[in-house]
Amino acid sequence: MKIKVFVTPKRNVLDPQGAAVGHALESLGLRGLKSARVGKVIELDVDGPDTPQFRAQLDKLCRDLLSNPVIEDYHYEIAGH
Repeated sequence: MKIKVFVTPKRNVLDPQGAAVGHALESLGLRGLKSARVGKVIELDVDGPDTPQFRAQLDKLCRDLLSNPVIEDYHYEIAGH
């Protein structure tokens, strides 16, 4: 199965990279931009079934390795199950 993990700064955390991207987009003519946030996407290709145990393991990996839960949120999408 294919998994995409999306990691983004929490809404209440300053995102200087997102602010810089937002300013650049506005200077290039984008109108009406309310905000820009910059995060990361991790793509995984995993063999095996999508079970509650697998999801618990995936949540643990996201919390402990792929994100910093103090300043980042994550969610994931699973395809091919």
